[in-house]
Amino acid sequence: MASIKDDYLNYLSKFGPQEKRSMFGGTGVFINSAMFAIVTPTSMYIRGGDALDDKLTAVGCEKFRHIKKSKTATVNYYEIKNLFLTNQELCNQFVEESIAFSCRDKHFKSSESNRRLRDLPNMRLTLERMVKKAGVLDVDTFFNVGAVNVFRRVCEHNGQELDHKLLWIFAGAIHGGHWQLLSEDHKQQLLDEYRQQTL
Repeated sequence: MASIKDDYLNYLSKFGPQEKRSMFGGTGVFINSAMFAIVTPTSMYIRGGDALDDKLTAVGCEKFRHIKKSKTATVNYYEIKNLFLTNQELCNQFVEESIAFSCRDKHFKSSESNRRLRDLPNMRLTLERMVKKAGVLDVDTFFNVGAVNVFRRVCEHNGQELDHKLLWIFAGAIHGGHWQLLSEDHKQQLLDEYRQQTL
């Protein structure tokens, strides 16, 4: 018997070929490597952006909150479960707008002329400076070197091992999502790889 989550995934599948990854205790749904939806066992959410934020808020869609231990992360994804049940035509329209925005945003951020380290997910100016001081000067190098090696270089440059959250921030930047979307297994794998290199 199909679960509610399966129903949501089947609904989203009609919008085009998709990839799926475990994220936020649910499933991240991607089209052309751009994530546009999160499906949990009980609901589904689509990514907002530009004018779509106001449209989703106007019909009562609330933002996704991921509660993890004592912290709550709010990301720019809106619950569309009720809209799906009451107005599928409008729901379809919003999903299509979300996909279009997500793909545009992904393309913009991945285009050579616009890519800066600070523009990657999780990154900001202070982290960009930190990474550059460690010898990773641009996005292409950052991607080629990989999260574990970037973290190792930054630690070496600072003369001490830094908070492991930084490793996960770098990994999220490379994977194109918030670092809290990384599964615990993935984070442990990155940490194990780092420790093997520093034995």
